[in-house]
Amino acid sequence: MKHLNRSGDWPSGNPRYYFRPKGQKGRALPDLPAHHPEWLEAYSAMLRDYDGSKPPPTVTHPTGSIGAALRAYLVSDHFLGLAQSTRGVWRRMIEDIESLYGRGRLADLRSRHIRQDLARLGPHPANNRLKVWRGFSRWCVDAGLIDADPARDVRKRAAPQTDGHKAWSREDVAAFRAHWPHDTAQRLAFELMHRTCASIGDACLLSPGMVRDGWLTYRRKKSGSEATCPFTVPGPDWFEADDHLAKCLAAAPRHMTFLVTRSGAARSHKAAAQWFSRACSEAGLADLSAHGIRKHRAANFKENGATNEQRMAILGHETEAEATRYSRSADLRKIVSGTEVPTRSDPSSNSGELSKEIKGR
Repeated sequence: MKHLNRSGDWPSGNPRYYFRPKGQKGRALPDLPAHHPEWLEAYSAMLRDYDGSKPPPTVTHPTGSIGAALRAYLVSDHFLGLAQSTRGVWRRMIEDIESLYGRGRLADLRSRHIRQDLARLGPHPANNRLKVWRGFSRWCVDAGLIDADPARDVRKRAAPQTDGHKAWSREDVAAFRAHWPHDTAQRLAFELMHRTCASIGDACLLSPGMVRDGWLTYRRKKSGSEATCPFTVPGPDWFEADDHLAKCLAAAPRHMTFLVTRSGAARSHKAAAQWFSRACSEAGLADLSAHGIRKHRAANFKENGATNEQRMAILGHETEAEATRYSRSADLRKIVSGTEVPTRSDPSSNSGELSKEIKGR
């Protein structure tokens, strides 16, 4: 594991590790065993944040400027309370806004200025940037920096309707499995996401330590919501359990997390997404991505009769609207007619093999 320095032990007896890239100040990792899921999550977060470059020079702005307010917003509870992936996207847009308008006076900021900024962009990028303007403007009002919210009356742009990432079909799943055998890292990643319905970013953090009584439970990075699924137990009929993941784990090297690089290091979620997209392309599925697996499973669950609450528990959704959106590609004819899904392998075979594999880890 890169950039780790050990400095004695904590009073609890756990080893004291610091994440210390060359030329940077060390950051202490939690007082936990190095194989603990929360310790691994903290290490992975630090590794993702580090890009190997020198820290940027400190930027100063005059008091009362837009740039000074943006810098204060970046260290505010509102911004730091966002999901890590969201913070990364917002930070890039904030830095762009800062470079363009940082010298302007915050008190002079009006709705028309924000509209002019958004007019340079296409509908979807403009609407994403508007979210940043709204969050920043509301915070400025709450912090007492301005009296009125200049982004409040700025409307979203009309944008073409899109379903986002394409959902996988059963034929796509069969094609991917036919191309990648059980002893490959690509197949392990697929089966882990297919079984747990986790995103690629969450899948990089899943570990054997999260499995209790045959169920895997974890907290999603994006929303902070908790998700759980049958892991070494068959689960209900609508879950469609199989033994593919057990075969992949039996052939994979043992590490603290299920998904690792060739050198055994934790995978970065951004690099893992690109790596898995290449795996899809090599399997002849260039239009698919890791996120489409979640939509595929949600649709299958709905076809098989799972309730909204059951789907929400496995996918970690917090609202029924989100659960409905993810299962939109369900085969409605099967739901209406009550047609059973195609015959699948006996789930009971998965329980024994996968339980033995997890216990061995």
